[in-house]
Amino acid sequence: MPVWPLLATLAVQTLATMALYSLPTVAPAVARDLNVSGTLVGAFVATAYGVGILSALISPGMVRKYGGVRATQAVLFAAAGMLTLAAFASGVTGLATAAVVLGLGYGAAAPASTHLLVPQTPQPVFNLVMSVRQIGVPFGGVMAALILPPLVLAIGWRHALLAELGPVVLLMILMEIPRMRWDTGREPARRVFGRGLWQPFALLRDPRFRRLSVAAFVYAGLALCLVAFMTVLLTTVVGLTLIQAGQILAAYQIAGSVSRPIWGWIADRFLTPAQTLAIHGAGMALCSVLTGLYAPGWPVWAVMANAVLAGCTAGGYTGVAYAEYAILGGVRRTEATGLGTAIFFAGGMAVPPVFAAAVTASGGFGSSYTIGAACALACAMLLVLPVKRRHTAP
Repeated sequence: MPVWPLLATLAVQTLATMALYSLPTVAPAVARDLNVSGTLVGAFVATAYGVGILSALISPGMVRKYGGVRATQAVLFAAAGMLTLAAFASGVTGLATAAVVLGLGYGAAAPASTHLLVPQTPQPVFNLVMSVRQIGVPFGGVMAALILPPLVLAIGWRHALLAELGPVVLLMILMEIPRMRWDTGREPARRVFGRGLWQPFALLRDPRFRRLSVAAFVYAGLALCLVAFMTVLLTTVVGLTLIQAGQILAAYQIAGSVSRPIWGWIADRFLTPAQTLAIHGAGMALCSVLTGLYAPGWPVWAVMANAVLAGCTAGGYTGVAYAEYAILGGVRRTEATGLGTAIFFAGGMAVPPVFAAAVTASGGFGSSYTIGAACALACAMLLVLPVKRRHTAP
């Protein structure tokens, strides 16, 4: 188990994700202070993810040229830039700029971490290690939700954002200590931009990458639909209180965090990553159908159980998915995980707006969640179909 690289990359992912969810967490205070709509936080996250697609595609060249540690420092630098710009923002333009700055680094987190972890991780625990690293995503969201609101009450939202700078800058400095040991094999002549920007997409010539990417796109989109509309659905359709809805949402996040290393362990010991991801798809389909059936009077325990199932499947698959991208990529693992990140972000951006439009057109959530379930189940079946292997060229 590569303890120190794992802890370092986990910390980077956690702080970067905490920065991403900082503005959504303090949105009410920002909206009052700047006299803007609180719904703009959705545009903030979407902008960060959209620009993150670009940084995910750029990251393989950056990692090859400067090293994985330097790339993770760039992620932290972007997070620090976002926090600073947002803290001093006087309107929508400043917040939008902050989102762009964060996105320029955020997409490089997974490819850089994979580049660092693969050479130091024994194959028998590879899926487990990648899944543990991905805990940083829900953990960062939980930290933002727990730490920032009390800080906003005590010192205001601007100073609360600036308070995050301390850990981010400190970790960025500490990453310099192992850089010379971990950033070996750099390619100084490597071009970061240019035609190399599209190299990750060349991997899609391999049918294994194509089917994995189709599943990743659908899974990412449906996962966001399950969590993004949860509070609205539970309060307006089921009739729960906001506090009850928040508790169920927390159960989803906790289930996703706890289940990720368990799924990684299963993928290492008992199933292939593709089979494990197929189980995720089947589970997503089931909880999506159940979510579409929500109606007034549903018992809280049933809703809670379905949220836990959704957390274990829709919230727990990314570690195994990133591991599968890295395994299929071989020596081009950095390009492979850059492709995976771009696909995840694209699904998270494209699917929820279509889902929301379908909900509006149909007048309810049922048919939209049923269609999402059908897509997830189709992807699950696609993942376990036999496919002719092709050698991935170095």
